[in-house]
Amino acid sequence: MAENEKNKIEGGALYLVGTPIGNLADISERAKKVLSEVDFIAAEDTRNTAKLLLCLGIRGELVSYFEHNKKASGERIIERLLSGESCALVTDAGMPAISDPGEDIVRLCAEAGVRVLVVPGPCAAVSALALSALPTGKFVFEGFLSANKGERRARLLELTSESRTLIFYEAPHKLKTTLSDMADAFGEERRVSLCRELTKINEEVIRTTLARALEYYTEHEPRGEYVLVIEGADGCARKEENPLLTLTPEEHVAHYEAEGLKRMDAIKKAAKDRGLSKSELYNSLIEK
Repeated sequence: MAENEKNKIEGGALYLVGTPIGNLADISERAKKVLSEVDFIAAEDTRNTAKLLLCLGIRGELVSYFEHNKKASGERIIERLLSGESCALVTDAGMPAISDPGEDIVRLCAEAGVRVLVVPGPCAAVSALALSALPTGKFVFEGFLSANKGERRARLLELTSESRTLIFYEAPHKLKTTLSDMADAFGEERRVSLCRELTKINEEVIRTTLARALEYYTEHEPRGEYVLVIEGADGCARKEENPLLTLTPEEHVAHYEAEGLKRMDAIKKAAKDRGLSKSELYNSLIEK
């Protein structure tokens, strides 16, 4: 191997290799070179990666590295890297270490003084953001929300005033529940782009509101993995500053009661103004 060879594989280095999120034609030439020349490949699912390597005509040693074995496997990988071997880390699809246990091994490498190099590739979050038709200049990547209902709702409430575009990942079997929680937290008219099966034959982007998305998926069974791109607070119905939002929740409800609304109707209207569900505003009032 020539000393001045371009993109020469370094011994004792970890390569973070981005892989296609659907369309195999998206693999880069550099990614193929790295995967074919490193000493071994650490994969989230060795079966899926074996299929990818077969399609690329690459033979290589595969080791398992995923959420439930990351401590033991990570330590073994670090030992091999410190001995001078090179390793490519891949996830099932997209960029490793992004909403992925790969972040742990990158930290271990940093602590051990092991060089980490990146081979950029597709990322579902950024691809969906580009397709969303929502503001892309500033955004927040949240990944997967907690499966615990209380933790999930609490996190969404923390994000109600976030002005940047929000990006989430979601599995099809949890989509309707998540959309319902988001509509309660952010308000039904918050705009959302639902991107699924990106780069695949059945790629689909639905640009709508949370309320209409929930209605659509009540009638149509969700299929495939989703990226949800949601309008930030500055771009939604609050773009014209509502002076009532400067009031306390109690004062906000009292304002509508003074206009003649019944107590629960006033709470419902104030909750909508504030991007909350009626029950959340009601609970905050009775806790006072």
